[in-house]
Amino acid sequence: LQNVRIDPSSISFNMWKVVPVPFYLSVHFFEVLNPQQVLEGAKPVLSQRGPYVYREYRHKTNITFHDNDTVSFLEYRNLFFQPDMSNGTEEDYVVVPNILMMGAAVMMEKLPDIFKVLLSGALASMKQKAFMNRTVGEIMWGYEDPLIDTINAFVPGLIPFKGKFGLFVEFNNSNSGLFTVNTGMKNISQVHMVDSWNGLKKVNYWRSSGCNMINGTSGEMWPPFMSPTSVEFYSPDACRSMTLVYEQSGEFKGVPTYRFVAPKTLFANGTDYPPNEGFCPCLQSGIQNVSTCRLNAPMFISHPHFYNADPSLVSAVVGLHPNKDQHALFLDVHPMTGIPMNCSIKLQLNLYIKRVSGIMQTGNIKPVVLPLLWFAESGSIEGSVLNQFYTNLVLFPSLLEYLQYILLGLSVPLIISAAVLVVMNK
Repeated sequence: LQNVRIDPSSISFNMWKVVPVPFYLSVHFFEVLNPQQVLEGAKPVLSQRGPYVYREYRHKTNITFHDNDTVSFLEYRNLFFQPDMSNGTEEDYVVVPNILMMGAAVMMEKLPDIFKVLLSGALASMKQKAFMNRTVGEIMWGYEDPLIDTINAFVPGLIPFKGKFGLFVEFNNSNSGLFTVNTGMKNISQVHMVDSWNGLKKVNYWRSSGCNMINGTSGEMWPPFMSPTSVEFYSPDACRSMTLVYEQSGEFKGVPTYRFVAPKTLFANGTDYPPNEGFCPCLQSGIQNVSTCRLNAPMFISHPHFYNADPSLVSAVVGLHPNKDQHALFLDVHPMTGIPMNCSIKLQLNLYIKRVSGIMQTGNIKPVVLPLLWFAESGSIEGSVLNQFYTNLVLFPSLLEYLQYILLGLSVPLIISAAVLVVMNK
């Protein structure tokens, strides 16, 4: 118990403070092979590119212990491209939707026509098109685009940011918000459980109290002595708490584990799974609308290749092949300590695109949830860290348990002998 608390004297503290194991972010892009035909109403044909792999380093700063058995911290992520592990370079060009333009078009659909006509004219003068051919590095880490200033001029506040635009521009060299979690010093069953995030007990992105709840841990460790049921964690990237369910028991390099996976209801819509109604307005099951926490852009998250989603999402495009082995997420946790041994968390980012009357650049695009990319954050304990973990938190406890039974076994005949002697002396 002492070794799994958040305490500088515990074995797991340094592992919690600075993740000591290799962690990788692998990104796969979906290139649109027939952009002109899509503009004319054809079904998008996609080709998966990548993976583009990054070594991820995490460390905590501003660690502050409080009197109420909690500790606050900021966790920073730093990413470094790994050419030898990647299938391509950051200089690779990929044809994808013009995310800024297509997103703004859908966001402006209900505004007066005059705004859309003016924007359409401005887009034409800047030679903006519905699809763009940019490098992997630009799409991920940002590129300067005069469209940002133009949109801000026509509809102030529609996209409340300036400068570069990139899908991962706020992911690198940044933190995921101020977490305050329980240390477990007084109640070990609450260790790592989130007390607040950015000072909030719940968020306000969603339409129900249940969906806005901040439940579980920060996603790094869980309380010890786990039961084979479920685990919860709050994900700032998904703007919500997520529950994974027990699938099976197993081992990772000699360490017993419980495997937790995403239930089919994780991204189900409110019709198929009523508790998720608060995440709506929804489209088909298997995708979650995250527009309310992504600047109101028509963005959706899902499992890669629409795994576990409504089949109509897969059939709306060409080139997706969902399967469990490649696209399901999992988490292998040592149940006695609550420490993850092996994990791969996978998510897909999608953009809802369509023809918007008054904006000629959208052509005759049929409404479709178009996959942009999917990524996996993966890591496993290995090397000296695994050896230390196995020796101190698996081997020694097991030996002590066996020793307990041996001593108990030896004590039985001693007790019987003593009892016999007492009877004989009488």
